[in-house]
Amino acid sequence: MSKINSKILRYELAGIIFIVIVGSFLHFTYELSGENPLVGAFSAVNESVWEHLKLAFWPALLYAIIEYWRLKDERVSFFPAKALGIYLMPLSIVVFFYTYRAFFGESLIVDIMIFVLAVIIGQMVSYRIMVRKEPPRIFTPISLSALLLLGIIFIIFTFYTPHLPIFQDPITGGYGIRG
Repeated sequence: MSKINSKILRYELAGIIFIVIVGSFLHFTYELSGENPLVGAFSAVNESVWEHLKLAFWPALLYAIIEYWRLKDERVSFFPAKALGIYLMPLSIVVFFYTYRAFFGESLIVDIMIFVLAVIIGQMVSYRIMVRKEPPRIFTPISLSALLLLGIIFIIFTFYTPHLPIFQDPITGGYGIRG
């Protein structure tokens, strides 16, 4: 393994720990903040599947920003790698969650394991893409736009929540921050 690949792998592995810890903390920050709407934009405001996706997205995005400053001088496919990795986290959560629930019912331990597994998948896919040849420059603005779009969607849907099952709090029956 080359020196740069080893460096990138260390950052991606550290990212797993960072995202899992910060994401776990974000599960409680909305309530701890006294239900501050600004905090709610970046934290889970209820127990819906959708709100739990933010627990992977926002810490992964924050870590990517931190990581960029450490890797910006390396010739790597940073933005396409991070965009795909970050998109895979919530997608993995949704696929694994609904698949296991269809067959086995409810389990907090399995829910937590799915979160951790989704973060691992996102970070490792990011690593595999980053160590490949740098893609054409057009992928950078596309990747940044995709991340910005998903962040905007998470914020908007916190306050203006579609009435679909993925957005519904299974405890209260409410949707988003407005219940």
